[in-house]
Amino acid sequence: MKVVLEHLTKRFPSRNKKDKSEVVAVNDMSFEIPDGKLVGLLGPSGCGKSTALNLICGLETPTEGKIFFGDDDVTKLPPERRGVGLVFQNYALYPHLTVRQNILFPLQNLRGEAKLSKEVMEEKVLEAAKLVQIEQLLERKPSEMSGGQQQRVAIARALVKMPRVLLLDEPLSNLDARLRLQTREEIRRIQRETGVTTVFVTHDQEEAMSISDVIVVMKDGVLQQTGKPQEVYNDPGNLFVAKFLGTPPINVFDGSVRSGTLFVGEDAVMKVEGVADGPYTVGIRPEAFRVRDDGPLRCALETVEVMGRDTTIVSTHPAMQGVSIRSVISAEYAEGVSGGEVRFYLKTAKVHLFDPASGERVRFASAEAL
Repeated sequence: MKVVLEHLTKRFPSRNKKDKSEVVAVNDMSFEIPDGKLVGLLGPSGCGKSTALNLICGLETPTEGKIFFGDDDVTKLPPERRGVGLVFQNYALYPHLTVRQNILFPLQNLRGEAKLSKEVMEEKVLEAAKLVQIEQLLERKPSEMSGGQQQRVAIARALVKMPRVLLLDEPLSNLDARLRLQTREEIRRIQRETGVTTVFVTHDQEEAMSISDVIVVMKDGVLQQTGKPQEVYNDPGNLFVAKFLGTPPINVFDGSVRSGTLFVGEDAVMKVEGVADGPYTVGIRPEAFRVRDDGPLRCALETVEVMGRDTTIVSTHPAMQGVSIRSVISAEYAEGVSGGEVRFYLKTAKVHLFDPASGERVRFASAEAL
């Protein structure tokens, strides 16, 4: 089921008695969720992503704009008539019911032509339980299960009535790191097996990058960029997107272009074409750095962190924005790095320029490392 948002806006009244201005949680958002895809709605806390999810499912009514499921305008439809399945951050299971009864609950509330016989409902419950691999736990209560198992029950309950759209609101936040990794892989498997269009809300960019077909990056209620995860990572549209995606985060410097040469501070690091002279904010991905004795970027070495396959070199530079520079390189190339100065040359594809005032990306026609 394709989902289309057209100029979606949601404003809330201010709770500040002195300031009567409205709070804009979602601001003129338009994008399309392709049929059968998993979309990661990504952004920091308070950016409006959960509000956007609530608008899609009908828990909130948009101030302006429209929502379409396929060709159907569902903007004014109540949640129960939209055909959505919703999984909350806290699972919202009924503690006094067994797993079987929790999954069965949405089917028992079907009315009219949609009403099912007991036999059919039992079959659907078992199918949903098998899909999330909890069929052996059907007689347990939620209190007798781990967090990961409870999450699977919540997903099974959302899927049992075969929704047109599955909505997941921070579904992994309450799990520990190892279980979070396992559960996100399960969510991806389930989504592929069912083919249901899925929206996955998270503030964790690693989660969104790892399982999404498409990511939608938000800030302050405004859509910043959409696209395939790796494409958005490699080609950020502005400084916010560049800084939000990536672990370790992108390294940011004060720089300038003079006569076709890019300077980081006073270090000439690249030849660039198609960029006007002037000051720029320079973003350099951690994997862009290569150690070389005569490298043009001269940094003061702080420490070397050996991580097994890779090594992180922590250094400083007079032009950096932030407390340190983190450069990730293969362990074999980090041997011999010690004390004093460390010098780098840069992979040009991993270096981005931004307007210092607006943060918008400034693209160059070509580049050559020095």
